[in-house]
Amino acid sequence: MKKKIKGLMSILLATSMGIALLAGCGVKKLSDDTSASGSAVSDTAASESEAGSEVEIEKATSGTLTIYTAFEDDQIDKYLESFYAKYPDIKVEVIRESTGTLVAKVIAEKDAPVADVIWGTSASVLLQLEPYDLIKGYSPVGIELLDSRFYDSKNEDALWTGCDVYETAFLVNTEICAEKGIPVPHSFEELKNPVYEGLIVMPDPTSSGTGMLTVNGLLSIMGDDAWTYMNDLNKNIAAYTTSGSKPAKMAAAGECVIGISFGYRCATLLSDGNPVEVVFPTEGCGWDVEANCLINKASINPCAYTFLDWAISDEAMAKYATEYPITGRGIIGDIPEGYSETPLENLCDLDLSKAALDRDSIIEKFSPLLAGKDAN
Repeated sequence: MKKKIKGLMSILLATSMGIALLAGCGVKKLSDDTSASGSAVSDTAASESEAGSEVEIEKATSGTLTIYTAFEDDQIDKYLESFYAKYPDIKVEVIRESTGTLVAKVIAEKDAPVADVIWGTSASVLLQLEPYDLIKGYSPVGIELLDSRFYDSKNEDALWTGCDVYETAFLVNTEICAEKGIPVPHSFEELKNPVYEGLIVMPDPTSSGTGMLTVNGLLSIMGDDAWTYMNDLNKNIAAYTTSGSKPAKMAAAGECVIGISFGYRCATLLSDGNPVEVVFPTEGCGWDVEANCLINKASINPCAYTFLDWAISDEAMAKYATEYPITGRGIIGDIPEGYSETPLENLCDLDLSKAALDRDSIIEKFSPLLAGKDAN
């Protein structure tokens, strides 16, 4: 009898605490097809419950949120302005790492995940989390507005959604080219020219998302011949960097002649008045999507759903479009200076899922090329 009474008291206590918690926090459950205008507030961790076949999701307008991102430092606050304005009661901690480091960090924390969401990280690298069951599928409000290439359209609950598309570009220091009497290259093939020996810097694909998308692009364009090409190109590479933007910065500063980087950073450095030219290789550009996902945790933070809805909202897309001509919704604004007039046509054919599956083998085959090269 004592055991029965003790058990009954425990159930009553748990029930009363649950009711008090829900009443005090104003939790509202929203089904996954609820309009974005539906408001909900909660300071508690999120939960999901089955109601027939419909999953109800708690979303919050107050609380704390931990975001891991690979967006550039100068982009983060600019992009988040509209989120802060719309959700002033959500306190955000943003941890910024390069793509490879970020994903490795999440995997290392798999037994006790710290991040609630990943925002703006290479989709092909982000998908390395899937085998660890670290991604929870979620289709944010407005997902139907995205280009089918730029979100996970294969699963009913999307594993990732895209903010913007970034592509391989070269930043060439035209001042040094003129001094040395060498031409500005406009293709991958031209980069093999011996006149560029020791003058090219490239991101390391074993640690940089930009480096990996460049290699993925070469493999897509050239097939297995890409490995012969990369061995030839390696003769002209002075250094590999862990950062995708650093080669462009080095070219702008005259620390190298050609920086293989990505379009946004190259265009920004051009607009800053540096003596440079932005080149999108004529063969086509490797590319990837800066994507978002929900981290699979024992207790899902309700602010995470709110954030992921915002991350592909009109307001967020408008911000991405100020710097990238290609957003998750395609081209929605003016094309920034430095980009070609038809940026979608620059993109090579690419299967992001295959790129994710091939990543480990690519790293294994590319790693020997790093031997004897400077690393930054």
